[in-house]
Amino acid sequence: MANSGMNPSVDFYFIKAKKWQPELEKLRTLVLDCGLTEELKWGCPCYTLGKNNVVLIHAFKEYCALLFFKGALLKDTEGILIQQTKNVQAGRQIRFTSVKEITKLERTSKAYIFEAIEVEKAGLKVPMKKTEEYEMPEEFKTKLNKNAALKKAFNALTPGRQRAYLFYFSQAKLPKTRQDRVDKYIPKILTGKGLED
Repeated sequence: MANSGMNPSVDFYFIKAKKWQPELEKLRTLVLDCGLTEELKWGCPCYTLGKNNVVLIHAFKEYCALLFFKGALLKDTEGILIQQTKNVQAGRQIRFTSVKEITKLERTSKAYIFEAIEVEKAGLKVPMKKTEEYEMPEEFKTKLNKNAALKKAFNALTPGRQRAYLFYFSQAKLPKTRQDRVDKYIPKILTGKGLED
């Protein structure tokens, strides 16, 4: 029986899923039971309350997950929320590798979703690091110091766009990869565009 909250424009995500299809379908049913609106954002099923993103379903090679946009604000009484990397400030995941695991954690997962809904209703915000608190990779710092136009363009970007670039550049482990990323995105920065624009 189809869940009335299912959005047909999101169906393809579940149909095309190869590795985690039964798990993703189970997560979809679980989340829709919580009364959120299903949308497609960033190519993934995203569940919203009004205009606010609450939780997202996504799949990786090793697992599929519920991603709570403001997971850092949840109590996590069961100790199951995972911070993907040390640079992720707000989002937290509950990871799954089987339908059995999802079924076992269904009640807990729903409780976390309802708590996330309350966080949104209360208008709570995750305190974010300021742009200057982000590590600036040497490769980018060097380019900024040599190119006044680039420095001016980067400083003119919104703080969110600046953070996105610094985060993306610094995520690369190898200096060559960092350099390649910096070189690739300089033209976008010079035109005042963000990483995803």
